[in-house]
Amino acid sequence: MQEKKTSQLSWLCLSALIIALDYMTKLWMTHSLSKSSIIPVFPCLNFILTHNFGAAFSFLGQVDGWQRWLFVAISAGVSLYLVRLLYRGGLNNWVAGAIALILGGAIGNLYDRISLGYVVDFIDFCIGYWHFATFNLADSAISLGAVMWIIASYKSGKK
Repeated sequence: MQEKKTSQLSWLCLSALIIALDYMTKLWMTHSLSKSSIIPVFPCLNFILTHNFGAAFSFLGQVDGWQRWLFVAISAGVSLYLVRLLYRGGLNNWVAGAIALILGGAIGNLYDRISLGYVVDFIDFCIGYWHFATFNLADSAISLGAVMWIIASYKSGKK
């Protein structure tokens, strides 16, 4: 039985929603937090403003600035590729949704990197004294999309 397919425009709207929500949450946190303040949300979740000059987990964040344009180029290239995949169509809903989430997150962080020179992160997840890398809504969308794409690939491989 073939899975239902949804129009490419619907998936691009999901990407646009992720971009807008990411932008609004980053703007809110930038205006609500100073670089030294911590807002406890739950025992294992805090809001803390950080500027990530690197990639995931601050990879290359401590080098002299050339990485900004490398990450801009990579993000722009990946975003164009994902738009092409969505435009081509023929994807099942899981894969298209995954691509839309990744695309929205990638463009959200790309906007920060181009306009600010860094990505605004503010979600601090911890277990006891161990803190996971600080992240944002765009990162969450990218991660969720990646997991969905892996699951969809695994499911299609079992058929």
